[in-house]
Amino acid sequence: MQFGIFDQNDRGSLPLAEQYEHRLRLAALYDELGFDRYHMSEHHATPLSTAPSPSVFIAALTQRTSRLRLCPLVYLLPTYHPLRLAEEMCMLDHLSRGRFEFGIGRGASPHELAAFGVQPENAREMYAEALEVIRGFFAAGDSFSHHGRFWQIDDVPVEIAPLQQPHPAMWYALASPDSTVWPARNGVNVLCGGPVARVRAVSDRYRAEWRLSHPQGGDEPLIGVNRYILVADTDQEALELGRAAWPVFYRHFMKLWHKHGTLPVNAKLPPDFDTLVEAGQAVAGSPSTVRDALLRQVRDGGLNYLIGNFTFGGLAPADTEASVRLYAAEVMPALREVSPVLA
Repeated sequence: MQFGIFDQNDRGSLPLAEQYEHRLRLAALYDELGFDRYHMSEHHATPLSTAPSPSVFIAALTQRTSRLRLCPLVYLLPTYHPLRLAEEMCMLDHLSRGRFEFGIGRGASPHELAAFGVQPENAREMYAEALEVIRGFFAAGDSFSHHGRFWQIDDVPVEIAPLQQPHPAMWYALASPDSTVWPARNGVNVLCGGPVARVRAVSDRYRAEWRLSHPQGGDEPLIGVNRYILVADTDQEALELGRAAWPVFYRHFMKLWHKHGTLPVNAKLPPDFDTLVEAGQAVAGSPSTVRDALLRQVRDGGLNYLIGNFTFGGLAPADTEASVRLYAAEVMPALREVSPVLA
């Protein structure tokens, strides 16, 4: 079992420069406490994220951490020129001395894509072509060319390549079992969310597809889930902190959707913290309560990777740090050697 961090970096109460510094200090703490990976989202024109450039923030993280692997999850490929993004990824791989990984996606919000002039109906095809460019650049020799619908690249010299060969590990976020086929066949790590029953359907399908396409075996990719996690000395204290913090995050999550009179298609969240806990999408309580709940989720979900979102909405920095320290000291050791119950 490996352990990750997920941070939306949604708008807090601190001035923005102080919020960035707090998040960078937290990343150093994650590094110190033995977490394996730091993930961050990419969002635009919304208080759901105050770090709309994953590459910029990851570059800062390379200077504050020494062992933590760093992984944007995900880059919104239709909003980039893929050649430039590929070069940035190479830079980050070297800046981190080989600790960089990356997630790819087309974007869940049509409103964020529209801010960049991307027509939502083109997003899937743009995503696929951008990924083709990025993978082609990583595999190129001295020069690179690509001629597609959206991007034309003609005999461009290749002066930078990833430190990790053939390229850094890739990640894909998915919402349904049918979405597992491509990442499983290509050995791409995956992250999912939602109720445990749906998570189990995703992990079973992923493993079935991976075994079919990898009959020789090998190291199984990571199959992870993201959970909002809050640990305190008592169950009541943790729940009270979550109930106070969650409405702030929910407003951030929904603001752009409400502005346009629409609703998310897949990434749906309840407006109250107790419903989130009841669905298993958040886990809050004393160390023993959180440990037992996550043990069940890991086993029932068939997971080998667990990502925690420890800071969200109105949580005070001191409460976040206390939660992370309790989790690392009293929850992670019990989960580290756990194996998922496979179908």
